[in-house]
Amino acid sequence: MKPLSRIAEQVNESSTLAMDALYKQMKADGIDVLGFAAGEPDFPTPDRIKLAAIEAIINNDTKYTPATGTLVLKKAICQRLKADCGVEYQPSQIIVSSGAKHCIYLVMQSLVNEGDEVIIPTPAWVSYSEMTKMAGGVPVFIPCGEAEHFKLTPERLEAAITDKTKCIFFNNPSNPTGMVYTAEELRALADVCLKHDLYIIADEIYYKLLYDGVTFTSIAALSPEIKAHTILINGVSKSYAMTGWRIGYLAAEPEVVKVISRYVSHSTGNPSAPAQAAAVEALSGPQEDVEIMRQAFEKRRSAMVKGLNALPGISCLTPHGAFYVMMNISEWIGKTLFGEVIQDENHFASLLLTKGKVCLVPSTGFGVPGFLRWSYATSMENIKAGIDRLEKFLIEGDAFGSRSEK
Repeated sequence: MKPLSRIAEQVNESSTLAMDALYKQMKADGIDVLGFAAGEPDFPTPDRIKLAAIEAIINNDTKYTPATGTLVLKKAICQRLKADCGVEYQPSQIIVSSGAKHCIYLVMQSLVNEGDEVIIPTPAWVSYSEMTKMAGGVPVFIPCGEAEHFKLTPERLEAAITDKTKCIFFNNPSNPTGMVYTAEELRALADVCLKHDLYIIADEIYYKLLYDGVTFTSIAALSPEIKAHTILINGVSKSYAMTGWRIGYLAAEPEVVKVISRYVSHSTGNPSAPAQAAAVEALSGPQEDVEIMRQAFEKRRSAMVKGLNALPGISCLTPHGAFYVMMNISEWIGKTLFGEVIQDENHFASLLLTKGKVCLVPSTGFGVPGFLRWSYATSMENIKAGIDRLEKFLIEGDAFGSRSEK
């Protein structure tokens, strides 16, 4: 047999999806395991949105649509972006696709040439680097430590740029850290991007999920020049509990959209027509259901942070967006649990799953060592039970002898 694609063989499995699949398989096998790996709201899709899809099906709105999405949905996207983010786009500047992830894939395929460098501040969502490699690009990682609240600085960005740098990913609010950039921080970073004529890929999928009175600034709203360099990524999955509907969108300059549109026409074609109708209702209808979910996430986040920070050798920052917590377990590396010396976060996560029956995502896939990611897109009951199981796991692991309790 002839060899498979060289590029394809370099692509790694998604660690988040792999852990979630393992959790679901264990549940199917009757194992009492708690899962905190999925980046998916536990709320049902609001009824008004489901009814819009049902109506579309009954009305036979089930044919092909334009490959880049219906005009009515593009108009709804433009209206929502203007109302929420203060950025103005025309429908001709919008591409609707099968999820925000697919939008990013389309952008990378249309933007990156072989050998182009793509800057990825880490911790970062697991698919940025793999999609870069799929396009023949070279991921350039800039580690952003917990001491910096996992945020990139202009100085670190400047130092990473070479004559091969094509673009940079900005995920705000962040998966996996939940951090949120201020307008001032974004402007300083954007100035560096403008100086070097870089494309800015702004993944803002979690922009509606903010806490503690924190306000969101879209990087595209900072100035017309910054907007011209920005390819904005968003969707309905996280804020409207529509992960399985697979509707995402991007907004960009006309020449960028033109190239990506051609790519869409020869690959997937249009997203599901009923799902597009549902997305129109999500974006154009009442937004109270989003606020109800946001408030629940904020309460869960606070409970999770408080519970984790009460455990010995465990710590975490308080995230201000998305629905994730990065748990620092670096104090446990090199210690003994259940007779095993903990080698790294992967070892800790594996042992916690087998002994403690709690499924978390190790930070290896996010590009940093020493952390596990929790998702609080689950019930308060599950959060309490998960933290209780972690505490029991640490106690029964008999590793407290050399430690001082908090």
